[in-house]
Amino acid sequence: MIRVKQADNGKMKRKHYEKELRKLQVELCYVQDWVKAEGQRIIILFEGRDAAGKGGTIKAITERVSPRVFRLVALPAPSDREKTQMFLQRYVEHFPAAGEIVIFDRSWYNRAGVERVMGFAGAKEVDRFLSLCPEIEKYITDAGIILIKFWMEVGQEEQERRFHARLNDPLRQWKLSPMDLESYRRWYDYSRARDAMLKATDVEYARWHIVRSDDKRRGRLNCISKILELVPYRKVSRPKVKLPKRSTKKKYDDQASLRKLNFVPEKF
Repeated sequence: MIRVKQADNGKMKRKHYEKELRKLQVELCYVQDWVKAEGQRIIILFEGRDAAGKGGTIKAITERVSPRVFRLVALPAPSDREKTQMFLQRYVEHFPAAGEIVIFDRSWYNRAGVERVMGFAGAKEVDRFLSLCPEIEKYITDAGIILIKFWMEVGQEEQERRFHARLNDPLRQWKLSPMDLESYRRWYDYSRARDAMLKATDVEYARWHIVRSDDKRRGRLNCISKILELVPYRKVSRPKVKLPKRSTKKKYDDQASLRKLNFVPEKF
């Protein structure tokens, strides 16, 4: 077991977090190489309460890898046209091709969560979704796609603290939408929706993995560690790269041509 260094508030210290995160991110680079070499397809989806740390966790996963391999999908509310499509249709078009990992920041499970609680979908639509979802995910996994589902769980007090922080920080106020405020008010409605969703869709071939995220740093590390556990990757050997000698043929003063152009003022 990893010995975790704690701050005075009981949460993981930044220095220790960054050290452990780097180790895991190196492994994610190995996953990336394996996925490309083997033509693998992976879906990782994140659901959870508002302010549960989904965005920060996704950033920790993707900040050291290629966006061409780790593709992030965060869909807005459906357009009028999309509302007339089959419910899963707008998600399927973002599914991975060979050599891709697609991360959904919220997913088709919107129907079992926000759409249910906010009344955007009726009880019959939600029930139909919950009954069909395991069959759809069986089709996905039978097609050879690795499907990993995370639910980020944050406590009431910590969620409230994060909402207050957003209220007072201009860099985070954009994260606080009217829908977020309504979700805060309807805590127990979301809890019941969560319970029904997990009960109906936690199946052997597409399990839910619950991540406690009151300590964001611990939550991110635990989540990445679980991904590495679930993906059967191996380290792919890479040819050693050596910088070639820079050619001086046709050499000229290539800075002279820039001197009279419009440079950005160097204020820093």
